[in-house]
Amino acid sequence: MSSSPAPVPSAALSRTLNLRDLILIVVGTVIGSGIFIVPASVLAQTGGEIGPALLVWLIAGILSLLGALTYGEMGAANPNAGGLYSYIRDAFGPMLAFLFGWTMFFVISSGSLATLAVAFTGYLGEFTTLSRGMSRGIAVVMIAVVTLINVLGTRKSAGVQGWTTAIKSLAIVLISIVLISRGTGFSSGDPQWWPARVESSLMSGVGLAMIGVLWAYEGWQYVTFSAGETRDPRRTFPLGITIGTALLIGIYLLANVGYISALGPDAAAQSQRIAAQSVTVIMGPAAGKIIAGIILISMFSAANGLVLTAPRLYYSMARDGLFFGKLAEVHPRFGTPAFAIVAGSAWAILLAISGTFEQLLTYVVFAGWIFYGLGALAIFSYRRKAPNAARPFSVPGYPITPILFVASAAAIVLNTLMTQPGRALIGLGAVAIGVPAYFFWRAKGRRSGVIPASE
Repeated sequence: MSSSPAPVPSAALSRTLNLRDLILIVVGTVIGSGIFIVPASVLAQTGGEIGPALLVWLIAGILSLLGALTYGEMGAANPNAGGLYSYIRDAFGPMLAFLFGWTMFFVISSGSLATLAVAFTGYLGEFTTLSRGMSRGIAVVMIAVVTLINVLGTRKSAGVQGWTTAIKSLAIVLISIVLISRGTGFSSGDPQWWPARVESSLMSGVGLAMIGVLWAYEGWQYVTFSAGETRDPRRTFPLGITIGTALLIGIYLLANVGYISALGPDAAAQSQRIAAQSVTVIMGPAAGKIIAGIILISMFSAANGLVLTAPRLYYSMARDGLFFGKLAEVHPRFGTPAFAIVAGSAWAILLAISGTFEQLLTYVVFAGWIFYGLGALAIFSYRRKAPNAARPFSVPGYPITPILFVASAAAIVLNTLMTQPGRALIGLGAVAIGVPAYFFWRAKGRRSGVIPASE
């Protein structure tokens, strides 16, 4: 394995996260608002056929699980803060790793946090009328609250993550069971499970739906950034990321079955707010606020998951001499990378206030899958450079497992390049802006002695 730059002197992050924490970080960071909306478009794209729609959710979940297993091996072998950033750095060098961190800081993570905060105020409007100024103010407060929780301690933020994730997951499961037990969508009419013939239009729709569902599963990768704070990481980390991703598959499939049971496949495919409509049909109009409340908790939990994990990437970059040195510092009292947390959240607040996060995410978020694919490819480099190294966890089905995940990441990237070339090129251009920034930080790191002159 290639040697990484010498870290800057600073206190290390404490290993305080256990298996339960990791599982809840995975589940809580992924489940935001997608599962309450996306199932309708998947049904529409698969022609209202129940079987193909559910199969898309299952296959996309399995592909995500293959990625989790792959990262599980590398996280067990290299259980340090930075996770995916470290895998890319070790296999492909610091520049690609920096570009990943650059993109995460300025667009993907910060933009996702801004999106959750603004959407949070939108659903809060179900309970009270908010002016535009009030909405922006609440979005800022929401990010500030999550930031404060995470600055004050990793255990505090992990505790918040645990409770909020447990509440929203249990609510989704219980509501789905009620929808299934009281709904008539599978018994009334003539619901179509499988098409009589597999036509090209169906295959095309399944392909489009698969891309959308892979987006809905995105977020389990963030837990890799917290490997450096995991207790007994060689055993705990691969279990946490694997169990968490597997639970997501079950929750997502159960929710989809609940929606179809409540509305029937045709009505579900045409619904604009499938979760709220399903609950309203079965439980009455007043119950619609239940979904709004669950979504509020869900988005708060997802936002907390982002702030709990992503700043560890910025911390790792700074320790490598490739970002602001302050971001490598650990707070002497709270034991958290407080400057990294505040910096990422401050940028997210600016994006939320300006409204530019939507445009940034639209163009750049697909590029994240380039790095997710590179992260999985890194396993081949790890094994080639250290063939006899002890592996506390070995990915099952190697090399097919990582290859299939890399193929799914490539499919997302290629689909965007072919169907939206203008958007894709703008997004890649935004990532490429990080190249001169990398050379700036590398030169700065060499002058300060953090990065050896030979690198």
